[in-house]
Amino acid sequence: MSPHVNPTVGRRRLGSEFRALRKSRGLTAQQVAKQLLVSQAKISLLENGRRRVNSRDVRDLCEVYGVQDPQVVDDLMRMAEESGQSGWWKEYGDIPHSVYIDLETDAAAIRCYESMVIPELLQTPAYARAVIAGTIPHTTAEQIDTWVHVRLRRQWRVDELDRPLHLWVVLDESALRRAVGGGEVMREQLERLLDLGGRPHITVQVIPHRLGAHPGMAGQFSIVEFADASDRSVVYLEGLTSDLYLEKPPDVQRYGVIYESLQARALDPVASGQLITDVIKSYIEAEFQDSTRPDVSPAHGG
Repeated sequence: MSPHVNPTVGRRRLGSEFRALRKSRGLTAQQVAKQLLVSQAKISLLENGRRRVNSRDVRDLCEVYGVQDPQVVDDLMRMAEESGQSGWWKEYGDIPHSVYIDLETDAAAIRCYESMVIPELLQTPAYARAVIAGTIPHTTAEQIDTWVHVRLRRQWRVDELDRPLHLWVVLDESALRRAVGGGEVMREQLERLLDLGGRPHITVQVIPHRLGAHPGMAGQFSIVEFADASDRSVVYLEGLTSDLYLEKPPDVQRYGVIYESLQARALDPVASGQLITDVIKSYIEAEFQDSTRPDVSPAHGG
């Protein structure tokens, strides 16, 4: 299946079309629900892209809205069919954060803040494995292998040249200093971070510890933006048991202001690169000291 098949994004677009049709007829969701003998919640879920739209829904809604143009009806039917397809990640079973993966696949730009780890799109295989094994309790080796594979497959977005994802990353220095997987894994990870940060469509900034408190200390978040003007931006908040997706303009705007504040407080990309380089050196020095430290056997009393 093509990586560009995005069921969640497709449902959101289709829902926007039906919302626009309803408003153009001067109808409320309650009035539409009454005509179709369904709940108002169903109409709201359809319009918000949180429920699959089948062909019968398209037919009924077009009838209520007086849509008679066969081409428009065909287009809506096609959108409904496409939005009902499964994304490529479904072949891997129950994958954490699958809705976000869907949004990420179709995104034109993502602005993300991370306080503790390197963002998933920029992780090396060894670092990804260490993060998953260390943060998700009671996982089997098979699950870890699957989730690492999915995470690495998602990274086509940062490598694609025809449709590059514009990724802006702001990291707390803690993400660089926390030795996930050990010094060698971190050195390799930070070297990759430097390499990716040098690409024209990827920007990496670091907020150093010395700057003290900042708005990002409340937790990680991402702002997902789309090329199509009809697709509203989404703020993604990852949770331990469930994720939160904010789409209301005031919420998105608030997080946008917070992100601008983080960008302003962080080191610029060049200075951030230098800090990352310094941290890499510290890992190399620690490895050297460990390799040259003589083994000292504990003394035995006698």
